[in-house]
Amino acid sequence: MTAQLERICRVDEINEGESRVFQVNGKSILVAKYKGKYYAVDNICTHDGGDLGEGKIIDGQVECPRHGARFDIRTGDVTRMPAVCEIDTYKVIIENGELFVSVTD
Repeated sequence: MTAQLERICRVDEINEGESRVFQVNGKSILVAKYKGKYYAVDNICTHDGGDLGEGKIIDGQVECPRHGARFDIRTGDVTRMPAVCEIDTYKVIIENGELFVSVTD
């Protein structure tokens, strides 16, 4: 497997404390801006398959709107149940004001 960089948007399209969802190589990826940095994680809650993109970013965590599970957007770790399995994270690169996500094909 090789990692590929995929352009997703301009940096000014995601505001501080907000997130957006993108389709990258067939994967649904949530990209959030927190404390001036950008993070990319799977958009699917491991508890019940909910869409994390409909949740809020709270203290560096994305909260699933279905049952309240939370995941650290920096590490993918579960920070609040009912989820018990982490989510995948992806490298974000900024180049010339554009955001790129590194995903494996």
